[in-house]
Amino acid sequence: MARRKRKKRVYDSAGQARRLARAVIGAPPPERVVPSKKKKPPKHKKRELEKASEGRL
Repeated sequence: MARRKRKKRVYDSAGQARRLARAVIGAPPPERVVPSKKKKPPKHKKRELEKASEGRL
């Protein structure tokens, strides 16, 4: 079987900027956690009645 050709890497300016920053400043501390922007808390709190009915189940 023939091997697949590798995809050419697309230039990533943000990745290049991060690479340069790590070289100049250093890597960020490992304990620092960046919260995910995809998982946001709900905007509105549940109403009192809905909370009470959930507790009974």
